[in-house]
Amino acid sequence: MSSKLSLGQQFARIQPADKLDKEAESSGLKRTMGLLALTFFSVGSIVGTGIFVILGEAVPKAGPAVLLAFVLAAVTCAFSAFSYAELAGSIPVSGSSYSYTYATLGEAIAWIVGWCLMLEYGVSVAAVAVGWGQYLNEFLATFGIRIPGAIANAPGQYTVSPGAAGDPACDGVTATGADLASFPAECTEVGVFNVPAVVVVVLCMFLLLRGASESATANTIMVFLKIGILLFFCLIAFTAFDPSNLEPFMPLGFAGVSAAAGQVFFSYIGFDAASTAGEEAKNAKRDLPRAIIFSLIIVTILYVLVTLAAIGARPWEQFEDAGAEAVLAGIAADVTGSSWAPALIALGAVISIFSVVLVVMYGQTRILFAMGRDGLLPKIFTKVNPRTQTPVANTLIVTGAIVILAAFIPLGQLAEATSIGTLFAFALVNFGVVALWRARPELERTFRVPLMPLFPIIGVIMCVYLILSLQLITWLVFTAWMLVGVAIYMFYGRRHSNAPAERPPQISDEAATENFRTRDMRPGAAVGIGLLIIIAIALGVNVLGGNHEFTAVGLVLWWLAILACVIGVVVIVNAIRVDNAAKKMVESGDLEGAATGIRKVILTLAIALVIPGILTVLAVRGNQTTPESAAAPLSIQPTQVQAQTGASGDD
Repeated sequence: MSSKLSLGQQFARIQPADKLDKEAESSGLKRTMGLLALTFFSVGSIVGTGIFVILGEAVPKAGPAVLLAFVLAAVTCAFSAFSYAELAGSIPVSGSSYSYTYATLGEAIAWIVGWCLMLEYGVSVAAVAVGWGQYLNEFLATFGIRIPGAIANAPGQYTVSPGAAGDPACDGVTATGADLASFPAECTEVGVFNVPAVVVVVLCMFLLLRGASESATANTIMVFLKIGILLFFCLIAFTAFDPSNLEPFMPLGFAGVSAAAGQVFFSYIGFDAASTAGEEAKNAKRDLPRAIIFSLIIVTILYVLVTLAAIGARPWEQFEDAGAEAVLAGIAADVTGSSWAPALIALGAVISIFSVVLVVMYGQTRILFAMGRDGLLPKIFTKVNPRTQTPVANTLIVTGAIVILAAFIPLGQLAEATSIGTLFAFALVNFGVVALWRARPELERTFRVPLMPLFPIIGVIMCVYLILSLQLITWLVFTAWMLVGVAIYMFYGRRHSNAPAERPPQISDEAATENFRTRDMRPGAAVGIGLLIIIAIALGVNVLGGNHEFTAVGLVLWWLAILACVIGVVVIVNAIRVDNAAKKMVESGDLEGAATGIRKVILTLAIALVIPGILTVLAVRGNQTTPESAAAPLSIQPTQVQAQTGASGDD
């Protein structure tokens, strides 16, 4: 079939939502997960080691106002979470954003998203596993047990030798950020094979092979434990709470809050984990959207509580030299004067990593299952064990790949490249929710994004802003990964795809018009006009007020952004007129004209909002030269420890 289609037709093929729904019902996967299990699947994926290390890195950037940074990052995530929630309630299948884009934007884009998810899930879970040995050592040290560095680190990683502190030749080796490679060999231990990383991945594999229900139960227990440990930290820290530590609240201004928000944003990634369980949820249409939103709310409250407790117990100026990876444990030790409290915090990190590895491995196997079912990957990825009703081959293949990465490879910048894949997928999901509403308004939606299409477009713009923050090496790694993915798709995926050759016909004008009328686009359009006017004024004040020095290219970008905002306002006002005209057509019985007009309004509003938004981001990013803006945090999971004592990174 593929050979009869042009390349463009192959790229544009979609898997209709109805077809995906029917396949989900006969997939062989067992529906065992309720709302609690789904919510905790996402919470388990979000709350990894990020909160255990992120404060030490974020507080020095914003001071006590890091509280606002966590809230701002949560709001940023919320726009994409809303889009995931609507699509999960409309297309409750295992493929997450891959399946959503396949049903809305076409096969080529769906493959790109799926390939991005392979990078995000595969490399990030290996990066998480790499750090497990360090946190495990912190916990075991309470009992006088220690895993030697040679088998607790990946090759190229250094940790401090136990005798370094008493050796004059090793003076300074325990200092935060010390260059361990410059010290004598007896001062450091170099990794050869990361045994703990292999152990945690294999343990998760056995859990996944036992079944989704068992995996969900284990994850729920671990999530309760790690939330309990973080609340325990809050109780301890609040006993030493000093309100004066919150003054001045914003010592580094809003620029500091912004820089910290960019960093802590990656501690929220993982809210979409529930969407990979669409075919194993008892009531997917009802529970998936709730699980996505609830998980984000739970994590935001938890992060703000932990942050408030930590800052109240320790002046913000002291965070910078405290060692990022040990901040919570250090505060617990200072407040209690004991070794058991920090050991309990370290246990929380150990449990968190295990939970993240379990959930992310689960998600990757289900996305591979969906891609194999669509023909874009070999059919081996669709084989389900009839007894456990789990994709055994997927689990074994994923485990093998992750074990090799985690045991032998210092992940470094490769792990950091997971961020760009995540953000790229988020951006396309936001586009997808607009496209699906325009094409299939009759689909049941158990959750609806507010202020459509404004919120999804803001989600796109937020993702673009963060993507432009990433370093050059991240772009190079991502480009290389995508070239490999394109080659696989061109030589295998497009030839074996089982997507229909033609897109399904649009629903009748009567049905389309009736469903379109259930959602009013004008509130989102009105708010969009207000935002564009505010942005245009702010940009104009900066350009004409002489507050900044601009390069020639920068100045052009700023004027283009201002012009795009003005044009956007005009276009949106005209779109509102078209929408009003469409309503009159309905009253006069011209349903064909009404449906066409409303579809035009949806597309016009999206374009009128996204172009000024992206140009504004390009203008603002191009005019930022601070280190924070040039090198925003990249990794969504903890990477290997290199020239430091202990794991570092964020979730």
